[in-house]
Amino acid sequence: MRNPELTRLTILEQSSILFNTQGYKATSLSEICAASQLTKGAIYRHFKDKADLEKEALMFMCNKLLADVSKGIAKANSAEQKLHAILKYFEAYHKNPPFKGGCPLMNASIEVDDNNPKLKLVVKKVMNLMYDNLCLVIQNGVKHGQIKKDVDIPGFASIIISSLEGAVMMIKVMDTNKHMNAISKYLKAEIKRILI
Repeated sequence: MRNPELTRLTILEQSSILFNTQGYKATSLSEICAASQLTKGAIYRHFKDKADLEKEALMFMCNKLLADVSKGIAKANSAEQKLHAILKYFEAYHKNPPFKGGCPLMNASIEVDDNNPKLKLVVKKVMNLMYDNLCLVIQNGVKHGQIKKDVDIPGFASIIISSLEGAVMMIKVMDTNKHMNAISKYLKAEIKRILI
């Protein structure tokens, strides 16, 4: 008899790899069964249907991504260091991607644009969380006299997220880190510009 938590984790790990490399729609339940070495019945004991598994797998991947970024932020003592920790994480993305197949958030957002509203809600939730946390880092920098008061917090957070996600896409398509390096250099200059 298997441990239910371990079985659930195995399903999430194996389905995440398939969803992130093949796509959500293209991945069949039979492929997930083969990869996890479990039956459909075992999978349905943990997830009510494939759509439920898709949502849970995306959250599983995004939670890992957010936890990895948060570790660097937590170690930093200032807003500048926290912003640089985010850049450092993405600078290493080419050599150390958290998941095979690229950024799970970007992959899902492209695939679910119009044809999977439930999964799109998960993407939106995670994007909002990233955006809100980035805004909070900048707001705290203003509050503690580290960042200029006139900075456009929502706009700056949007530029950072959009630039980094765009650079991740360029890594995947071009198989080079030069675009991420260029974006990181640009954002470091912009961070320096808003510091007190």
